[in-house]
Amino acid sequence: MKVKDILAAKGGGKGGDVIGIEPAASLEAAAKLLSKHRIGAVIIRGAGGRLAGILSERDIVRALARDGAEALHYPVGQVMTREVVTCGENDTCAEVMEQMTAHKFRHLPVLRDNDLIGLISIGDVVKQRVDEVERESEAMRDYIRTA
Repeated sequence: MKVKDILAAKGGGKGGDVIGIEPAASLEAAAKLLSKHRIGAVIIRGAGGRLAGILSERDIVRALARDGAEALHYPVGQVMTREVVTCGENDTCAEVMEQMTAHKFRHLPVLRDNDLIGLISIGDVVKQRVDEVERESEAMRDYIRTA
């Protein structure tokens, strides 16, 4: 199973479908955007719409824990993760799970030729893996019934 299969199942893979925010927007605006869309991370788009960073719920919590409510007025660009680990559409679910586990994050932007085409979460990966195991199990049951 590959990342492109996850994107296809989500109905994504176009890049424009990814929720993004400008680096100058406030952390409060980003938190409201996450809440509105019921997502755990948002892409930060830089010049030319390029990936400039990612902001997760964890980034917001760290800023609030460090600086209190004042952090809500900070620009997203001040709090976002700049060194973004990404994956490609041909990466396997196992590779993505390994990256997420090793780096302790739950979201990965997906790039094709340095262009953002999607964002996957650990929930997306786990769901795809569970679906795959269920299909394999059903195929095995069918095989046993017909043997």
